[in-house]
Amino acid sequence: MEKYQYVLAMLYAIDEINANPLLLPNVSLGYEVYDSCYSDMAALDGVMCYLSGHQSKVPNYSCRSTPPKLSAVVGDSPSSGSVAIARILGLTNFPQISYASALPTLADKTQFPSFVRTVGTVDSQPVAVVQLIKHFNWSWVGIVSSNNDYGDQGTQKLKLEMAKNGICVAFAKSLNTPPSKESLESIIDSILRSKPNVIVLYAYATELIAFLQAVVARKISGKVWVAVGSWLPSAVFTQKDLWAILNGTIGLAKYSSNIPGFQDFLYTIHPAKYPNDIFIREFWEQVFSCKWRMNNVTNVTSCTGAEDLTKVDKSVYDTTNFRLSVSVYNAVYAVAHALHDMLSCQGGAAPFRNGMCANYEDFQPWQLFQYIKRVHFLNSAGERVAFDEKGELKGLYDVLNWQVSPDLRGELVKVGIFDDWGPHGAKLVLNEKGIVWGERYKEVPPSVCCDSCPPGFRKAPREGQPFCCYDCHLCSEGEISNQTDTADCMRCPEDQWSNENRVKCIPKVIEFLSFEEPLGIALSTITSACSLLTISVLCIFIRFRETPLVKANNRSLSYLLLVALLLCFLCSFLFIGRPAIITCLIRQAVFGTIFSLCVSCIFAKTITVVIAFSATKPNSPLRRWVGSSIPNSMILTGSSIQSVICLSWVIMYPSSPVLNMKATKGVITVECGDGSIAFFYIMLGFLGFLALLTLVIAFLARNLPDGFNETKFITFSMLVFTSVWISFIPAYVSTKGKYMVAVEIFAILSSSLGLICCIFAPKCHIIILKPHMNTREYLISKSQIGNKI
Repeated sequence: MEKYQYVLAMLYAIDEINANPLLLPNVSLGYEVYDSCYSDMAALDGVMCYLSGHQSKVPNYSCRSTPPKLSAVVGDSPSSGSVAIARILGLTNFPQISYASALPTLADKTQFPSFVRTVGTVDSQPVAVVQLIKHFNWSWVGIVSSNNDYGDQGTQKLKLEMAKNGICVAFAKSLNTPPSKESLESIIDSILRSKPNVIVLYAYATELIAFLQAVVARKISGKVWVAVGSWLPSAVFTQKDLWAILNGTIGLAKYSSNIPGFQDFLYTIHPAKYPNDIFIREFWEQVFSCKWRMNNVTNVTSCTGAEDLTKVDKSVYDTTNFRLSVSVYNAVYAVAHALHDMLSCQGGAAPFRNGMCANYEDFQPWQLFQYIKRVHFLNSAGERVAFDEKGELKGLYDVLNWQVSPDLRGELVKVGIFDDWGPHGAKLVLNEKGIVWGERYKEVPPSVCCDSCPPGFRKAPREGQPFCCYDCHLCSEGEISNQTDTADCMRCPEDQWSNENRVKCIPKVIEFLSFEEPLGIALSTITSACSLLTISVLCIFIRFRETPLVKANNRSLSYLLLVALLLCFLCSFLFIGRPAIITCLIRQAVFGTIFSLCVSCIFAKTITVVIAFSATKPNSPLRRWVGSSIPNSMILTGSSIQSVICLSWVIMYPSSPVLNMKATKGVITVECGDGSIAFFYIMLGFLGFLALLTLVIAFLARNLPDGFNETKFITFSMLVFTSVWISFIPAYVSTKGKYMVAVEIFAILSSSLGLICCIFAPKCHIIILKPHMNTREYLISKSQIGNKI
């Protein structure tokens, strides 16, 4: 029935054209109809008959006595038949217009130079399908196609378009013809294994019924079938046992425009009206289930010719679906408009060399083809008809949705259109509220290999799997992603850091060792307490400066040492608080110089004790150094060398505040750039040299008489001092940010406190708590006991 409607559409178009005084005036179109019976051989036979004559088939020769003027061939419907015809007609550029063949190869003008078609372009159908898939955010899609040129070439183009739009092919399988049980099971296993919710069926209707029946048998449900135009408006949907799985099917079909008057025309056809129509009597028999009166035929309802087509059920005789009939109608009108343009040709405007017009009374088919390629008109339904450089009609499709109502009535509902002429981004127009997705889904079903990665995560591809399959990894610290399914995280600016969820950058915390924070408060408190302790010891020594113990320990050096220790404690305050230009410039230099002064004083005290006790021995060479200025020279020498080192450091590599973005994650550390780490270790090395020299001399003098000997206390103090600063170096190197400063302050405080406790605590204990020991007699007696020993 559907195929016969194509013939009627051609008849209706020719009748309209012949009755139109504005199109081909004074010219009547004729026609010949051949039935290819879906056979390539029959299609070739019909074309040869058409070109050569009804009886003899002689290539490139007409056997007609009075051959009619042949203009163009409209057809065939199957792609295989069109290919066979096009290879013959292309030899002489004889115009051929197909109304249904969608094989991609037919767009190749090298193989088929005179072929055009009034169905959607080969490019537009896969593009339209991908636009539909992309609209619903499906990225994991299966493909089942015909095992022929139509399916293979269409699938190849579909895969290419899917890859361009970030859509992955879950599987791609071909349907064998005829389908075998093994091949169907293989396809169904692929569906179950890869689990796509959306499957594109790029095949003919006759090939899909067995496949869909196998799907029903395996009880597969919840799949959305995306139909390509070749099978959506077809007999597949008359199979009620398939309605359950087909419910929710969405896809493309040739745009259905209403040809004005065509429906009424379909009701007026009658065998008596077209006596030369060899198909109409068979059509009549099928529609009314009757037979025209024949001899010796009984028990059969006879056709009378009085039957009424308006009373025939729609399922038997559909007069509303004109999808491919419109393509036939457009093909006939394309020929008519080309003939009209040829007839109206003005010299200089023809598509031939030198602008010459063709002889309308005796034109060649290849000349008409040049006009057919250039036609551009609107049909009576307002649909645009124009071919591109490949002879393709821009795609115009209806988006249809198969819906089964609760009372088990099924129908194809138009829910949108795809128009290749539409502006970019507006080619696909859908009414999503009108779409039914089957019984399982109330809204658009997902079809993805993996769930979307939320903001704060990035997609990490899975090895050996398509790019749509991935794992979601949290962005690294300092990086963010503020969109779904981000492939790469964005790094925050240097002065910002990622928040906990990795969705936005926030300003980094400004960090330095502050007086307000607990660590700063603790260090400040300890520094203040140690400074007060040092001042107290100094006051005690000043208050008891005339006592034998203070005098015996070289009170001037003791005063200088206590002042130096006080400065050591106080220089810790240079390291606390936000670094400023002045504090960065002087703090390391002040620290190095003061500590060198302090250690030099201890070294001088040690040398003084050694000289004092060694000079008491007869004939001692040190007697002449008693009372000399050697200790003062040692203090001056040690301090001067360190001062030169520190001054050179300050001048050559002045320190200034810098913002360290990398010391601590998410924190900007305000610190002093030391300029040259080499000078820092040179300063510490010289300080260590003084301390080690003092330690060695004090250790060697440990056996001097106890009454006047403080070298054993100096030995302990130097052991503490060197231990602190030896452990300081690895601790300092391994810390960052404000804790590096805290480590240095701790080393300053602990080493200074060790010196004051080891050297002065025993003396203060005697001065305050045991004054009887702070007498000349006691000290002399202790000294004598030591000499005897």
